[in-house]
Amino acid sequence: MRTSFATAAIAALLAATSPALAQKSVTGGSGGSATAGGTSASTVGTGGTSTSANGSTGSSIAAGGSAAAVDGKAQTGVSTNKGNGPVMNSNARAQAHDGGTFSRSHTRTQVKAGEEVGSTTKTMSHVPGSKPTMSTTSTTAR
Repeated sequence: MRTSFATAAIAALLAATSPALAQKSVTGGSGGSATAGGTSASTVGTGGTSTSANGSTGSSIAAGGSAAAVDGKAQTGVSTNKGNGPVMNSNARAQAHDGGTFSRSHTRTQVKAGEEVGSTTKTMSHVPGSKPTMSTTSTTAR
């Protein structure tokens, strides 16, 4: 009986002092929309990274955008790339304009493998004769 108690006490002590190899997952993203007159623009970016119990990491990133104008022009663009080392980046842009009325949105997302996900969205819309409407949304998850 005394031996099993000592063994259990040693096992508990080792478990408390040795670093645990735990799984870790981080996800995040941002998005936004702008509208003015007959124009609208929206973008979104999201990403995730996870580290397994044995230390290997996996990451993903995605972005998208849409734009529309009743009588004007609309453009969207998305790019993603692998930056330096374990870093992934994405940019999503969308804009629409009809004469002097316009809407635009831009989202930048970055994933650092096994560490963090950050994303920022900036939107702006304007109708001639009024003040522009602007907004910024940022998130960082660790």
